[in-house]
Amino acid sequence: MDSIRPGLTGEQTTTVTQTLTARHLGSGGIDVYATPAMIALMEGAAITAIDHLLPEGQASVGIALNVRHLAATPLGHTVRARAEVTSVDGRQVTFTVQAWDEKELIGEGTHTRFVIDTERFLQRLQGKAK
Repeated sequence: MDSIRPGLTGEQTTTVTQTLTARHLGSGGIDVYATPAMIALMEGAAITAIDHLLPEGQASVGIALNVRHLAATPLGHTVRARAEVTSVDGRQVTFTVQAWDEKELIGEGTHTRFVIDTERFLQRLQGKAK
C-alpha cells in the first residue's frame, strides 16, 4: 500500500458499440453510450492506476461512486476514461474520474475503492452462498 499515493493515474479506452448503448444495457431507449458503460470504464481506469502495485493476494473493490454523465456519445466513437488518486486513507483509495469522447468531456466525478485480501474476501462470499 505504501506505493499507492496521490497523483497516480490510470486510463482505459473503448469504442462505443451496440452492446455499450443505453438501449442495450437497459438504461435508456437511445443508441448512445450508456452511463453504466461509462462508469465501468472509469472504474477500470482506477483499477489500472493501482491494482498492479498491490501485493499478490490483494485486489481493490469499488465501494462508492458519484458521477455525472454530461454529454452523449454516438456509436463508433472512442471514449477515454482517466482516474487519478486524490487520497489514501488506510486501505481506502479515492479518485477523481473523468471521461471524454472525441469531442468533449462527457463525464466526471469521484470514485472510492477499498483494498482487500482476496482469499478472505472469497471465503466470506462463499459463506453467503450457504
